[in-house]
Amino acid sequence: MESLLLLFSQPTTWVALATLIAMEVVLGIDNLIFISILTNKLPEGQRERARRIGIGLALVMRLGLLGTVAWIVQLTEPVFELMGNAFSWKDMILIAGGLFLLWKATKEIHHSMDPESGGDMFEGKPLENAVTMGFGAAITQILVLDLVFSIDSIITAVGMTEHVPIMVIAVVFAVTVMLVAANPLAKFINDNPTVVMLALGFLLMIGMTLIAEGFGAHVPKGYVYAAMAFSAGIEVLNMLSRRAKRKQRESTI
Repeated sequence: MESLLLLFSQPTTWVALATLIAMEVVLGIDNLIFISILTNKLPEGQRERARRIGIGLALVMRLGLLGTVAWIVQLTEPVFELMGNAFSWKDMILIAGGLFLLWKATKEIHHSMDPESGGDMFEGKPLENAVTMGFGAAITQILVLDLVFSIDSIITAVGMTEHVPIMVIAVVFAVTVMLVAANPLAKFINDNPTVVMLALGFLLMIGMTLIAEGFGAHVPKGYVYAAMAFSAGIEVLNMLSRRAKRKQRESTI
């Protein structure tokens, strides 16, 4: 207890905590977008439950991995070399997760563009009560991506501080933000079909980033999230433009 009080009496601790919280919240956005898109394919009565389970699993995994920090650090050690590139377990997990995201996002884009293939959209509008996935399948896929994002999150945390209490607080705070934002984000995505396509594009970009990281090509996260923010800003302008045109048409009728 005294050691904790001493730790949090230092200004550097609070700076590290604020920085890590910001980083964990940003990393949690990827996870949350995937969960929102996936749970929207479930029956309406199961969506909120699935989101809570998915985010709860993310918290359990992150806290569980924090208890094995020594093992997590070893994941960055090279396991084998291929064509002059050294690959660690972390690299292989990131590559596998990236490939899974590419496959999933591409599949969802195909379904959205081709309603006859089982998609949940037609002529740009969501079909009512469209259900294309079972509850167990959704939770399984969320679990896979939770594991990938959790390992990435904890390795990032380990690289920023050596104090586990700081990591725990940052992780709990970030997951709490995910929990609060989950339903509003999922509803917004579901109510705006064009946003679904934009979010799937984000998942494609995130998947490619994970694969690049796995092959040793460092991609600054700031560039990735700046591109996502810019695209989201353009989409907001498009939504406002469509709303203004719709109001103008209604006023002339």
